[in-house]
Amino acid sequence: MAASAHLCHHEPSRHDRFRFLPDPARQLVSRGEIVERLWGPGVFVDVEMGINTAIRKVRRALRDPADAPVFVETVAGRGYRFVAGVATEPTGGAPEAHRVTVAVLPVENLRADAEREYLADGLTEETIAALGQIDPDRIGVIGRTSVMAYKRTTKALADIGRELGAEYIVESSIRAEGARLRITSKLVRVRDQLQMWAASYDSEPSSMLAFQRELSAALAEQIRLRLSPARLSALARRQTRHPEAYDLYLRGRFFWNHFTPPTTRRAIEHYTGATRLDPDYALAWSGIADAYVASPINGDAAPREVLPRAREAAENAVRAEPDLADAQTSLAMVTFWQGWDAEAALALLDRAVALDSGYELAHRMKGVFAAHAGRHEEAAGALRRAREIEPLNPMNHALSSHARFLARDFTAAVPFARQAIVIDPEFWIGRFLLAQAAERLGNHELALEELGRAARLSGGNSKAVALRGFLLAKLGRADEARDLRATLESLSRSRYVPPVALALVSVGLGDRPAAYAWLERALDSRDVHVVYLPVDAKWDALRGEARFRALLKRCGFRTDRMAAPGTTPGGDRARRGR
Repeated sequence: MAASAHLCHHEPSRHDRFRFLPDPARQLVSRGEIVERLWGPGVFVDVEMGINTAIRKVRRALRDPADAPVFVETVAGRGYRFVAGVATEPTGGAPEAHRVTVAVLPVENLRADAEREYLADGLTEETIAALGQIDPDRIGVIGRTSVMAYKRTTKALADIGRELGAEYIVESSIRAEGARLRITSKLVRVRDQLQMWAASYDSEPSSMLAFQRELSAALAEQIRLRLSPARLSALARRQTRHPEAYDLYLRGRFFWNHFTPPTTRRAIEHYTGATRLDPDYALAWSGIADAYVASPINGDAAPREVLPRAREAAENAVRAEPDLADAQTSLAMVTFWQGWDAEAALALLDRAVALDSGYELAHRMKGVFAAHAGRHEEAAGALRRAREIEPLNPMNHALSSHARFLARDFTAAVPFARQAIVIDPEFWIGRFLLAQAAERLGNHELALEELGRAARLSGGNSKAVALRGFLLAKLGRADEARDLRATLESLSRSRYVPPVALALVSVGLGDRPAAYAWLERALDSRDVHVVYLPVDAKWDALRGEARFRALLKRCGFRTDRMAAPGTTPGGDRARRGR
């Protein structure tokens, strides 16, 4: 019993205790306060080796130069002040007691056989998903995107555990030996590198399903958790019983996680193959839906071509397994992006979170849709939970920026976008969201710079091009803005270009007839970007016009929730940067 209690104890790290620095209520944090918070009262700490070292580490993590600080300012002889904007988010209640955090590191493919790489990645992802459903009240599992950053890493486990905030780490490897696979796994306690458990499994490729269940149950037992029959049933229902379908699903996940149009097409092919072998394979149907629904948002695919396929796949997933969080989340995304119905989508996400509180995508989407519905405290809480599950997923930080932007807290949107870029400098969505916040704050030079990078990294995504045209028009560079609009118009003759993009440039140019003409086309084509019209500050120039309100009413949006210029959708005055 003593060992069990010890395993479930969570000691706040020094990193956790240093979070008091960006407290908006504090104008100054003295060195004495820092000593007491980090080392306790009555402890002697050498200032040079202690406090200064800690501050240097904070600045290094934030890439904040001491001579021109953006985040942490030194007040000579007194202490330190956090000078960046701070988003105040709801606490969501007291922290959960007796809860441990586990990181499942990428399964290592020991023979470096490219043919087995998809299997190694798939086993990593499925182990994470299975462990996350065992007992979410007592065990939290770091999400896939965050742990995949450590694939083939040479970092020590202690460093990985500290960076991820994990108390325990699962390490596994896979080796092909003729027709058989040998999988070795071990559970390591981070704080003292103690190996708590280790086991090896010899398996035919067709028995990967049995291996997953055996490994998940063994890991749970080793950290003294008890699997209920309901939990075991949920794990069994999650996967197909068809080995070849499971193999195709793993291949689909491998390609989907590359997030490019060509690999997305490959993913859909594999998922579809899995559903042909097992028509009731809910996870594969969910994968198809997610791949299709994301393509109009991030890849300018034609909504009328792909969203009906997304809906059919999502409905098949729910029909096959209504108690699967993945299926409910897929249907929620279709409901929002195709049906433009945030409230219905949020109801589905509430069910998804209740089914699997560790499913990061459900929390992320709940944060986005709640922000669109004007439920900003709920949005902040959901996105904070997504960041806890996937701390190194740049999308979670980027969409946290987007949520603050929709709440018209433009200053707080900036650090979230910057953090997304720190995690992945080539993540175009982070750069686009930094640009849109900078545009509202009047930092036009930064906005144009980041929009250029976003357009280049995204391959010319319409959102980056349209915002650039909008901003150039506002800056009086109308000829350049018209050139960009003409470019988009020309492209629209050969492929789908979201009409909302052309409408936005027209708004910047003050060309009302063109703006409304393109918005009418947006409704006809079911442009997913229509959902931004009721809440995005860039449309404030039209917000008071009867024609604009009538257009939104035709979309089914509640015009009483529309934000007036300079206010949040909830009616609070916008917080702008100085």
